[in-house]
Amino acid sequence: MKVRIGREELLTGLQRVQGVVEKRNTMPILSNILLEAKHDGAEIVATDLEIGMRGLYKATVLEAGGVTISARKLYEIIKELPSGEIELTSGDNNWTTIQSGKSQFKVVGLPSGDYPALPSIEREGLTPLAGAGLLELIRKTLFAAGDNDARYILNGLLVSLTTTEKKTTLLRLVGTDGHRLAVAEREVGTPNAKQPAQDIKAIIPKKAAQEMRRLLEEGGDEEPLIGFTKNLMIFRKSGLLLTSRLMEGNYPNYQQVVPKESGKRIAVNRGLLESALRRVSVLSKDKANAVKVSFAPGGMTLFSSNPDYGEATEELVARYEGEALHTGFNARYLLDALSVMDGESVSLQMDTALSPCLIQEAESPGFKCVVMPIKI
Repeated sequence: MKVRIGREELLTGLQRVQGVVEKRNTMPILSNILLEAKHDGAEIVATDLEIGMRGLYKATVLEAGGVTISARKLYEIIKELPSGEIELTSGDNNWTTIQSGKSQFKVVGLPSGDYPALPSIEREGLTPLAGAGLLELIRKTLFAAGDNDARYILNGLLVSLTTTEKKTTLLRLVGTDGHRLAVAEREVGTPNAKQPAQDIKAIIPKKAAQEMRRLLEEGGDEEPLIGFTKNLMIFRKSGLLLTSRLMEGNYPNYQQVVPKESGKRIAVNRGLLESALRRVSVLSKDKANAVKVSFAPGGMTLFSSNPDYGEATEELVARYEGEALHTGFNARYLLDALSVMDGESVSLQMDTALSPCLIQEAESPGFKCVVMPIKI
C-alpha cells in the first residue's frame, strides 16, 4: 500500500475513530485502525466489535492495499506533523513508513486481512433525520443513562421511531440510571412516501450515542440517515457510516415513573437555581451531594451541611402557591438536568417529599426530566 493524503484530512479521520477503538486491549488488533487505499481514496475503519465506523477520505492512491496501525500512536504522530502532504507506505512485514517533509516514522502494523469485517449495509430502509433535531435529543437524554450500571440495559438509550399514517416521523429518546430519567421527543422529518406506518423500538449503547453526538456536532449540509435491523443500528452522515449492535433486554417502563401534571409546581429562574445549587453543594456530603430543598409560597430555600466543613443556605425567589414542602436531592442530578435546558425559567413538580420530581421548561414541551429525591 502507498497513499498520499493531506494532514488535515487524515487528522479528521483519525480524530473521529479515537472514541471507537477498544481501549482495554483484549485483542491487540482492536486498538488499531484499518487503513485501506482504494481507487476512490483512503478508507479508515475502526471497531470494538460492538460499534464500527467507516469513512472515506480524499487521497492520491499510488498503490492499493491495506494495513492496520495503532489508532492512538498514528493520531499522536500526525497531530505533531506540520501542514502538507503525508505519504504512508506499508511493506511486506506490515511495517508502515510515514513520510512528511524531512520527518520519517516507521510504525509496526498488523495484516489488514486479520481485521474484523464491518457488516455490509444497504441504504434502503434508512430514515432521513434533521441533524440538529437528533443532536438536541441526544444532548437532552445522554446524561441520564447509566455508566457501567449493574443493570446492563440501563447503560443504553431507548430509541423509538414512530412513522404515522400522516407520514410524519416522531423520534423519542429515553435515558435512565434508576435515579433520574430523561425523555425527549420531536418530529424529525417526513420519510419516504412508500414507507408504511411503523413503530421501531431499539436500545443503543451509550457509547454509540456519544459517537453519534460527536459526528452531529461537526455539522454539515447533508441530513443524517438512521435505520435499524434486527440487531443493528445504522447511522450515515456525509460519507461516514456508524454501526452499533443493539442491546438485548427489556427497557424499564419509564412512563410509569413520569408523574402526571398536578398543582404542586414551583417555577424558578434556571440560571439562578443552577448557580445557587453549585454554591450550596460545595459544603454537601461528598458522595451523595445531598442538598435539602424547601418549597414555600413565594420562595425556595437550599441548605447543605457537613460535620467536617460547616453549612450553607441560599434563598431564591420562586412562584409557588402550595403547602410548604421539605425534601432532598443529589445536587449533581439536578445540575445535570438544568445544564441541558435552554429556557430562562424551569418548573419543578412533586406531590410529596419522597415522590419523583418532574422538571420541565416551557420552551421544550417534548422534554421531561424526573429526579428521585433522597432522605436527608
